[in-house]
Order: sequence, then C-alpha cells, then structure tokens
Amino acid sequence: MRQIQVELESVIMNSYTKLLAILQPNTSRRILLQRRDAFHSNTVKSPINISGSSAVNTKQQSRFSSTDSSSKTLDYEAKNAYKLHLLEEGPKTNVSCNREEGLEFYKKMQVVRRMEASANNMYKSKLIRGFCHLYSGQEAVCVGMRAAMDKSDSLITAYRAHGWSYMMGVSVTGVLAELTGRKSGCAEGKGGSMHMYAPNFYGGNGIVGAQVPLGAGVAFAHKYRGEPNICVALYGDGAANQGQVFEAYNMAKLWALPCIFVCENNGYGMGTSAARASANPHFYTRCEYIPGIWVDGMDVLAVREATRFAKEWCVSGKGPMIMEMATYRYFGHSMSDPGTSYRTREEIQDVRKSRDPITSFREKVIQAGLASDEEFKTIDNEVKKIVEDAENHAQNDPELHVDEMYSHVYSNPPKNYMIRGCDSFTYKEATK
Repeated sequence: MRQIQVELESVIMNSYTKLLAILQPNTSRRILLQRRDAFHSNTVKSPINISGSSAVNTKQQSRFSSTDSSSKTLDYEAKNAYKLHLLEEGPKTNVSCNREEGLEFYKKMQVVRRMEASANNMYKSKLIRGFCHLYSGQEAVCVGMRAAMDKSDSLITAYRAHGWSYMMGVSVTGVLAELTGRKSGCAEGKGGSMHMYAPNFYGGNGIVGAQVPLGAGVAFAHKYRGEPNICVALYGDGAANQGQVFEAYNMAKLWALPCIFVCENNGYGMGTSAARASANPHFYTRCEYIPGIWVDGMDVLAVREATRFAKEWCVSGKGPMIMEMATYRYFGHSMSDPGTSYRTREEIQDVRKSRDPITSFREKVIQAGLASDEEFKTIDNEVKKIVEDAENHAQNDPELHVDEMYSHVYSNPPKNYMIRGCDSFTYKEATK
C-alpha cells in the first residue's frame, strides 16, 4: 500500500515537472511552481489517504471561511463522539464554534482547572478541612453542557461540584471562600465542598445518588408550571447502580418529565473501575424505555451539541433522556485518595497527553486560525490573576462567628423560637 502511495506521488510530481519545462518564466509558470511546492510540502506532512479510511488529522478536519480571525470558524467532524441507544438519529456530528465562543470556552475550562489546583494547594496547607472532591480533567462536561442550556434551566449534581458551581453562576471567590468556611462563600461558609448553591443550581449533594430523584422532582416542577425548561440531574458511574436512580427513571418516563439524566463516567467509583462495579458499564443503555447517548466528554463542542439535542428532545414533550459523558479525573476520588493504587501514573499521563479537554481544544482553535498562541497566553495570565485574587480573599475573609449556627436553620423562624446549641443546656433564638 505504501509503495502505491509513493508511485502516485511520483506521477503527480513528474507531471508538474513536464509542464514547467514547456512554460516560459511567466505568471502561469510561477503559479504552477508554487502549486508543485505546496503539493510536495503537504504530502510530506500529511500523506495521501488511499486506504479507504475516513480518519483524517485535526489540520485536515479544521476549516475556516476567511483570513479575518473574527469571522473564522472551527469546524470538524466529531465522527466518534456519539453512540446511540433507542434513537434512530442523534446529535449532529459536524461541530463548530466561532472565535468568541472558542476563547470563552477555553477561558472557562481554564478557570475551573486553576480553581481546582488552588483548592488542592489550600487543602494540603490545611486551609480547607473535611471532604473535598476535585473536578480536574472533567472541565469539558460542565462548560459544554452549560453552553447549551438556558439561564432558567435547572441543574443538580453530586459532591464533585466545584466546577458546576462556577458554571451555574458562583464566582471563583464564592467557591474558594466556601471551601475555607468564610462569610463570602456562596453558602456563607456553611456548606463546604459538597453543598454549594446558586439560583437554579440545587447543589452539591453528599449522599451517593440521592440527587437524582430530586432532579426528577425539579423537572416535574418545570412541567407543572408550564415552563419550557429542563433539569439536568448528574451522577457518577459509582452511583449508577443505586436503586433510586432507576426509580427516578421510571417516574420521569411515566410523567414524560423534561429531565436529562447525566452519568459523568470518569472511569472509577472511588477506587473501583466501572467494569468491575457494573454488570453493564455502558451507562447510556441502562434503561430499556429511555433513549440514551454516549458522548465524548473530553470534547467540549461535542458535549454542547449533544446537550442541545437532548434538551430539544425533552422540551418537545418526548420525556427524559440519559447521557453518558465519558470523561476522566486526574486527582483521586477525594483528597485522602492519592489515585494511584488502582491505576498507574502512566495511565493518567497518557490521558493528559492525548485527551486533555483543554490542551486539545486549544490546539484545534489555533490550527483553525481563530486565535494565536500569544492570545491564549494572555488568557492564561488573566485566569491566573482571577484565581490568585480569589484565593487571597478566601484566606483572609473573616471566619464565621459561632452564633451563625443559629441562622439559616429555618427559612422564616417564628419570633422567640429557641433552638438548641452545642450542648443540651444551651438554647438561643433562631434567626434568618
């Protein structure tokens, strides 16, 4: 096969040479010479595909419309980004974004990555206590899905919630200050890592799988009120075998609720691989009466396109849908888990090199001519400054006073309503 390819390239080059021999040194000859050199350069970098395979490299896939970077688009075929269950048609495989979207997606993913790096450092410095589950490696899921959602759509997730908290409207300061238990945290320092909230964002939940039926309930509220919105209920591969997940499937289908059930499959439930924990690790096929889509969760544009498709399905009255986001977490399950006892360091590094959602997207944007490497460095510096300022605030903001334990117990407590304090002899009035 290689010999045929070499012979074909030789024939084309000889044809150029013969034409050059009969042309005078004029414009036509110069143009032909330029085309010959360009052909030779391209065949060296990207040999002619004569094998019948549809696989092409990123440079061949990326196309753009003009020389002005503001009007160029990144446009490629995400042929292997989806698998379907109980669906005749799925999301569009042609995914695209313009310059503004590309830079926005990159910046948001980079913010989540740096924010989690900051949380990791503060935890190791004992500025953060208790549970802490980092989202590093899964950034394309939260950024891509949020890009396809409306502001009035709802979302609920599990305890790996920092990235989603940021994407649902919590500032970097609000996330980091919540982790350090400060007043400026999004839950005024009372929720910590697993219990962050924002408008239309229902947490952050610490009980494995418990958020899934709650998400179905939020979707029911949207339908009951006649609102054209969805609720996204996220859970991990480790929670996928919980009975309440299947109970939520059943009710959502019976009532045709606008709920997207999303399994963020990062490969491991604590220290157990999905293949060892689940008889059927293809989580998008786990329900025989709800359609499902497997999505490459490391491709932010594929994630956005799949979410668009799922949302349109739900709001059109067809009922719920299941999505499995195939992603990866770089850190351990939590801060007490080094993450290397059940997988090798080489496995983690291989994902970083070949599938990282941030670096791979950056390369595609640069190759499509939407932005330069210098522009990305500028964004990196901006993100670094944002996170550093937030980290400084999270470390220096006042801690909560002990009397704060009597507030937010009830949303509207009666006057002179007393609640117990730290011991059975201490009672104080409940406050808002």
